Amino acid sequence: MNGPLVSILIPFKNTELYFLECLASIHQQQYQNWEVIAVNDHSSDQSLKIVQEFVLKDSRFKVLPNRGKGIIEALRLAYSHSTGALITRMDSDDVMTPDKLEIMVASLLKYGKGHVSIGQVKYFSDRGISNGYERYEQWLNELTINGTNYSEIYKECVIPSPCWMTYREDLENCNAFYPNRYPEDYDLTFRFYENKLKCIPCNIIVHYWRDYDNRTSRTSEHYAQNYFLDIKLHYFLKLERNPKRPLTIWGAGAKGKTIAKLLVERNIPFYWLCDNPKKIGKEIYGQQMLSFKTLSKLEKPQSIITVANEKAQEDIILFFNKLGQTHMNDYFFFC
Repeated sequence: MNGPLVSILIPFKNTELYFLECLASIHQQQYQNWEVIAVNDHSSDQSLKIVQEFVLKDSRFKVLPNRGKGIIEALRLAYSHSTGALITRMDSDDVMTPDKLEIMVASLLKYGKGHVSIGQVKYFSDRGISNGYERYEQWLNELTINGTNYSEIYKECVIPSPCWMTYREDLENCNAFYPNRYPEDYDLTFRFYENKLKCIPCNIIVHYWRDYDNRTSRTSEHYAQNYFLDIKLHYFLKLERNPKRPLTIWGAGAKGKTIAKLLVERNIPFYWLCDNPKKIGKEIYGQQMLSFKTLSKLEKPQSIITVANEKAQEDIILFFNKLGQTHMNDYFFFC
């Protein structure tokens, strides 16, 4: 199909084992009106040489050295050199299906500005995929089928970093890659949500997501759990929090304690709830643990749920239903 130019932004660092397959999958796209802006983030292996060979053969490939350090600065540089009307990102260790760009471009042309095109993803690995990643993939794809990704945005990142596409104007309205906040893909997803970009449903696998021991999301401190919780709380307080309503935290595990500590540091008052009789009445960070039944005594509370157990979450939902309280208005799952 003929259509607008797509700019594919690729930060890369020491992915020589996988980069050739990644770039080849782009070169073999059925949709051909694209450009690659690859940014070398101080690689010490043969990654740069691999992409330079593509540059010599095809003028649609461009490569630049990262003037700064890290993925965010690499993305900013790539974006500043891009010229496409449509923008997407690719990870240098992943693989596109041959019809990925064609499908995502067609979606954007059909639905227009104010939308983000997304697609189904599939994890793959030489050693097999863990149960945790399988469950995440299934959860993510179930949301994407219906375009309901934002409905669970406070649980995990609901738009995979290498599998979205937007109009340049919409990305600009979301401030593109300029916040210095990691994980950068989760932060961008929240800004899509904040700016009300609608997710276009998709039921087709368009992206193969590679897992291996030293991939960035496993090794970089920027993808540790505390960074995710910081982002969740930042956007919850910005987008959802009504200071006229009482705030509660339900859960006294590690995540609940982290959220509680962050609220204490911000001098934000809250009630701390749990359903464990052994913890009720105890004090942590100067806050007394209360029974979850306290919720029925509060006037229109907003609740952050940090309980991860799926069966317990089902019971929690039933409790909120009895109170006439609704998800993403009265209560928010943070795990």
